[in-house]
Amino acid sequence: MQVDGYVEGVITSEKTLIISAAGRVKAQVTADKVIINGLFDGELFANTVEILPQGKALGIIHSDDLCIERGGSFIGETHRTSQDQVVSLTKPEPKDATDTDNRIENKA
Repeated sequence: MQVDGYVEGVITSEKTLIISAAGRVKAQVTADKVIINGLFDGELFANTVEILPQGKALGIIHSDDLCIERGGSFIGETHRTSQDQVVSLTKPEPKDATDTDNRIENKA
């Protein structure tokens, strides 16, 4: 999703949000990756955040991967993402012994 105008409110995206040089966002944003080349004001939750040379961010950023390029600016707070937000996949336990031993034996 790319913002070239003005957006205010709540933005949720499972992919990348790009705020272009002409873009202005005043919102609570949740996205996988956010690239800021315009103006962002609000609270941001993302795996990766990039503030480009023309980008300006104000507010709170929750991310473990923040990059601010020369010329870009950020005024506010940064917080690491909490462990509660990380989804953990576990391997199911086998039901009985036949599920764990799938080997073929050669008795020749």
